Amino acid sequence: METFDPTELPELLKLYYRRLFPYSQYYRWLNYGGVIKNYFQHREFSFTLKDDIYIRYQSFNNQSDLEKEMQKMNPYKIDIGAVYSHRPNQHNTVKLGAFQAQEKELVFDIDMTDYDDVRRCCSSADICPKCWTLMTMAIRIIDRALKEDFGFKHRLWVYSGRRGVHCWVCDESVRKLSSAVRSGIVEYLSLVKGGQDVKKKVHLSEKIHPFIRKSINIIKKYFEEYALVNQDILENKESWDKILALVPETIHDELQQSFQKSHNSLQRWEHLKKVASKCQNNIKNDKYGPWLEWEIMLQYCFPRLDINVSKGINHLLKSPFSVHPKTGRISVPIDLQKVDQFDPFTVPTISFICRELDAISTNEEEKEENEAESDVKHRTRDYKKTSLAPYVKVFEHFLENLDKSQKGELLKKSDTHMCDYWMNNDSELGKPG
Repeated sequence: METFDPTELPELLKLYYRRLFPYSQYYRWLNYGGVIKNYFQHREFSFTLKDDIYIRYQSFNNQSDLEKEMQKMNPYKIDIGAVYSHRPNQHNTVKLGAFQAQEKELVFDIDMTDYDDVRRCCSSADICPKCWTLMTMAIRIIDRALKEDFGFKHRLWVYSGRRGVHCWVCDESVRKLSSAVRSGIVEYLSLVKGGQDVKKKVHLSEKIHPFIRKSINIIKKYFEEYALVNQDILENKESWDKILALVPETIHDELQQSFQKSHNSLQRWEHLKKVASKCQNNIKNDKYGPWLEWEIMLQYCFPRLDINVSKGINHLLKSPFSVHPKTGRISVPIDLQKVDQFDPFTVPTISFICRELDAISTNEEEKEENEAESDVKHRTRDYKKTSLAPYVKVFEHFLENLDKSQKGELLKKSDTHMCDYWMNNDSELGKPG
């Protein structure tokens, strides 16, 4: 993938918003089948323009209105907010206190910088294949819980374009949840607690909740290769001292000795497990044993969520198919069937897909000049000719499932409506003419 030059962004964005942005799918998502009147019209969008000019409370009548505005403004970044009681672009005309955020998808934001105390390969905005596994585990753990523990059906996972992932839970009932319920859900999904000053951030009680057990089972699949080989978390004294800080002092000496004799992280981890289980046998009812190793595994691998992003209904989050202005990468949906294969470094940059389009356009211009007018309507959508196509397909698959459930809801509503109609008119209908 070629390098991205941020100075080219203004020109590239013009082409991207004119010919590549998947407007019809995007509108189909946020309009939710037109089930609720004015749902799309009352949605807040915010645009970040060149030089960090930030415009909130944008709203649009329809897809065409959205397209025109995006092509006029060419935003560097698009954020999506809540559905309000009134049109956000008219919020100044609404009586004070009446303009309220009413609904929004339940969203999660997982950022690699929150793992800086436990990843050894990179820090701050940098990522590499060695630490991306943290995001893979996060998606697997959170998505399993959302699906199985909460029963949420419509979950869209999106790469942020740089160093993290976002999740949009779009079920109709979820969009109506209060801030308090959202906080409860995030609390349920949170285990790693405490700021930079807190060394031990995971404390398990004797009764292990099924959510934690299932999360540990997912981590186990990745732990050896991720933590012991790639991150080499017990490589030297400096790194293993961090782990000793998470276990009882009574076993420090024994571990120090065995760690010095061992040759690598894999051997040291085996020693740690042995010493911990011995501890468990010696001290009845004390929570060493697998708890100790599990606490370490969770501290090093468990998802770290930004609670504020999830609990606030009016909190904005970066839109799918927005472009990251620093990396140039498109914020693309992630295929849940292929989470392990997802590679952020192969996600197309805006410069790459624009060049693909240019190359194809040049070849096709001559052909198209000779085409009959009727064929022009059947021209392939431009994004389909670029590396963006497979990611739009993932988005479309998500939308198909959403459409099905919306149709189901509409049928239920119309059935109920018909039942009410017959019930109310039954006495009338039974009367002789």
